[in-house]
Amino acid sequence: MMKHALKPHEPLLLSILRIVAALVIFRYSTQKILGFPASEAAPPKGSLSWIAGIFELVAGFLVPVGFQTRIAAFVLSGVMAFAYFLVHAPQGFYPAQNGGVAAILFCLVFLHLAAAGAGPISVDAARRKT
Repeated sequence: MMKHALKPHEPLLLSILRIVAALVIFRYSTQKILGFPASEAAPPKGSLSWIAGIFELVAGFLVPVGFQTRIAAFVLSGVMAFAYFLVHAPQGFYPAQNGGVAAILFCLVFLHLAAAGAGPISVDAARRKT
């Protein structure tokens, strides 16, 4: 029943998922790279976390506007996988205890977007129409 009710909205919901998830990652990256919002936990320039922030900044801008979404989302999925396995997993097996829940969820959301594409509200969709 619910599946049938939401089916017509699936493309729009895909675009909304893409935009919201990417804006959250973009916000993390602006804090790491641009210092906004201000944080004392900014990584040192050139560190692995800072380099990940550069990827998050660039791809985190491309994905919400829907430009080259599949490639950018695949990159973000990989960045999140690396974040989980390099930072969180060594702290313990369970994601709820090692702080890796967000990294796992973002990894899978961006992997889904890499497979599904940007949806109808995107630069990619507009370029296909022309």
